[in-house]
Formats: sequence, structure tokens, C-alpha cells
Amino acid sequence: MQNKTDLIRKEVKKVIQGKDDVIRLTLCAILAGGHVLLEDIPGVGKTTLAMSIARALSLSYKRMQFTPDVLPSDLIGYNLYDKSTNSFHFQEGSVYTNLFLADEINRTSPKTQSALLEVMEEGQATVEGVTRTLPKPFFVIATENPFGSSGTQRLPESQLDRFMICLSIGYPDSENAVSILKGNSSANIAQVEQVVNAEELLEMQKQVENLYVDESLYDYIVDLTESTRNPEFFALGLSPRGSIALLKMSKAHAYMRGRDFLLPEDIHDVFHCVASHRVKLSAKSKASGQSVENTLSNVLKQVAIPKIS
Repeated sequence: MQNKTDLIRKEVKKVIQGKDDVIRLTLCAILAGGHVLLEDIPGVGKTTLAMSIARALSLSYKRMQFTPDVLPSDLIGYNLYDKSTNSFHFQEGSVYTNLFLADEINRTSPKTQSALLEVMEEGQATVEGVTRTLPKPFFVIATENPFGSSGTQRLPESQLDRFMICLSIGYPDSENAVSILKGNSSANIAQVEQVVNAEELLEMQKQVENLYVDESLYDYIVDLTESTRNPEFFALGLSPRGSIALLKMSKAHAYMRGRDFLLPEDIHDVFHCVASHRVKLSAKSKASGQSVENTLSNVLKQVAIPKIS
């Protein structure tokens, strides 16, 4: 199992250079059956990352550029009247695919954003009372510009909570910036080779789901979750959905390390990307100059790590 995930990462790295952690965590989320939110400035490779992953996994792929005039029907579909047959037929929206890229998701209206809630949680879409199942596997990779950029608005907590992880790609270092200048990343996408297909990915997801978890690690995840609900430090803590996401991401991380069992370090390595977009700092934490990153690090330090027998 390790070889397959290593090969996928190797193919994606043909295009995305110097961002091994971002690639690793994005693949973890996919193996865990979750959705990914990439928050960063334009031009750092968010869309390129999604396209290269879709190619390496041999998945169908659709991209929607979110603008203020995008409608819910553009995403989930609509019924179109056919005069020749005097009947309606269903026209699929953009979400009917394996990988849906929601580009600049925080530039569209709340009504359009809310159309994704059922899609992301249930893997289905309901139009005029008829519910249709989306292809499997299905996951969303959404990009957003930092809040305060022109035309942006905050995503509601209900939608943020449906993203398994939130990542920032960031600027490349000097060495990788030079490599990017010498090559064309868009052209390099054609060099990304298929490693697995959709059926193999579904099987890998089952293996992740069945990975062994010691009883003490369930308690450890609950303890971490409850620590984020301390009103002295947090105004909003992890929801039960967040704790489930932490467990699933930790399992996927162990899987990518070539293990069929979970260790505390797997939980540590994914804790920040699972929790950072779900929690809000208390007024006291903000006043003392604490960041979300530092406060979550303190949670990891304060909660006792269980000993695995």
C-alpha cells in the first residue's frame, strides 16, 4: 500500500514542487473520503494541484469558477423542457463527477455555496424533490482567496465544517521558484501518469477505514476534541464531525506510512489541518496575541499521550 501512495505523490510532484506536506495531506484527505479547502492567494498552484491529482488517480474532473452570478442549478442541475417530447429531462450540473474543483468558492453567493452542503455531506444532490447519487468516489477540492480580498466573503461554519482539512500552499522557496521559472507547470500536467483508477482508489479507502485503532486512541481523540471547547481559549471548538474527520485523517496518515494500525503521532501530524478552520479563538486568546496555530499546539502539549500496548 505504501508503494501506491508513494507513486501517486511522485507523479503529482512532477507539477507541484517543494510542497510535499501539502501533497501528502491532500492525498490523506482523499483516502479518508473527505474534502479539501485550499486557502491562499491566487497563483500559487491550487488549481494545478487538483488537476494533477485527478490525473494521477484517473478520475473524472470538472471545474467551476465561482463568481457572484453562478446559480445553484449550475452545480446540482435542473429540469429542462423538451418541446419535441412535451416533457422535462434532467440536465446534470457540474458536481456529477469524481473530483469537483470549486475555484474561488468564497466569491459566490451564500445561496450557491449552500447548494454544496448536501453534496459534500451525503454524496447526493436533490433537485425538485428528486435525489440523485453522485459518482463514487466523489470529493471536492475548493480554493478560496484570503478573506478581505476583492469580492470575497466568509464561508459559513456549516460549510467549513464539511471540509475535512484546510491547507495553505504558500510561496515556493528560492530553489523551487527557479525550477518553476524554467518549466511550465501547465504543460507538465500532461506528464502526470495514471497510478490507480477509481475502483482501486475505492479499495484503498476501504483499507483505510478498516485500519486498526487501539481503544485508548479513541479516548485520546475525544480528549483533544473536548480541549478545543474550553471557553477560556476557544469561542468555538471542534464538532463531532470534526472529531470523526480527525480519526479518518489519522487513519489515512498511518496508511500512507505503510502501517495497518494507528499511532499517536499520526493524530499529531494531521491535528492542525483538521482543526484550524473549525475552531475560533476566545476574546481572551485574541487579546493576548495568540494565534490559532499556537493555541492548537498548546492543546497537543497539555493532553496526555496514551501509551499503546
